[in-house]
Amino acid sequence: MDYTTLGRSGLKVSPVCLGTMNFGTSHAVAGCDETEAARIVDAFLEAGGNVIDTADGYSGGQSESIVGRAVKGRRESVVLATKAFLPQGPGPNDSGLSRVHLTRALEASLRRLGTDHVDLYQCHQWDDSTPVEETMATLDGFVRSGKVRYLGCSNFTAAQIVESQWAAHRLGATPFVSLQPQYSLLARGIEAEILPTCRRHGLGTLVWSPLGGGVLTGRYRRGAAPGAETRMGRLHASTLPMARAWADGLLNEPNLEIADHVVKVAADLATTPTAVALAWARRRPGVTSVIVGPRTLEQFQGNLAGFTLDLPAEVAGHLDEISRSATLVPVNGMTTGR
Repeated sequence: MDYTTLGRSGLKVSPVCLGTMNFGTSHAVAGCDETEAARIVDAFLEAGGNVIDTADGYSGGQSESIVGRAVKGRRESVVLATKAFLPQGPGPNDSGLSRVHLTRALEASLRRLGTDHVDLYQCHQWDDSTPVEETMATLDGFVRSGKVRYLGCSNFTAAQIVESQWAAHRLGATPFVSLQPQYSLLARGIEAEILPTCRRHGLGTLVWSPLGGGVLTGRYRRGAAPGAETRMGRLHASTLPMARAWADGLLNEPNLEIADHVVKVAADLATTPTAVALAWARRRPGVTSVIVGPRTLEQFQGNLAGFTLDLPAEVAGHLDEISRSATLVPVNGMTTGR
């Protein structure tokens, strides 16, 4: 597996990143248990992947605990990434990017992960209520203390990236080296401003939801209800209205039409729609690593094909053309859960 540096840093990362939002069974949309998660981690590391991404908000912290136990004994071979922002309690200081919350959040993440440092610590989303200087100074303190090696952000706009980098520069503090944005054949909004901003300001990208929430796997068809075992089926069955609304928003006519093209391309190439969608994302300009979030070992093994498949230029061009109008799914409580 080829490795590349993450943004303007010396950190080497694999082209595939293991996302662990599906690790744990305590969430309303349950993922996999610890045994299956450990099998996925083993397969990922054996395949040469080295970046494992989690967050304190995944399955109420269960994901971090599972990841920590899964990498025990081989911690130094893993680029361990986690995120903070989401609520960790009912209090007014139990969420956000303030000094008090970030400090508490990092200490709690380190305990759950069973480690004394995080390789990449990321702001899960922007916090309008906290001065950016406070956030960047706090994060810089984590780096200077040795508890964090590199800093990143997730779901930031171009303007928020610039503001953060400028604040770090004014303070003489550590800047961000990465962004986690949503990106797929169904969500290409970052191409206009966010990817160019990342290039100018030294951020690599770890793109999430490259399969469009599973829509690009070819499992869903017009006029047919999603199967109960599928991700969209589980979202529809969720008690969370936001989960059902998010599924309905993804299973719209334009998205299903793009998915049909992906299915046809896969058939022509004798591969899977999943491999085609991942191969397209992997080779896009500005993409450093593609996050896959399998719920089963079988899903992960299917994902790997996307990192060995080279799409013919005419095929990549066709996919580029038919998806050109795709816009970013609005960031909300569900999409930022990635």
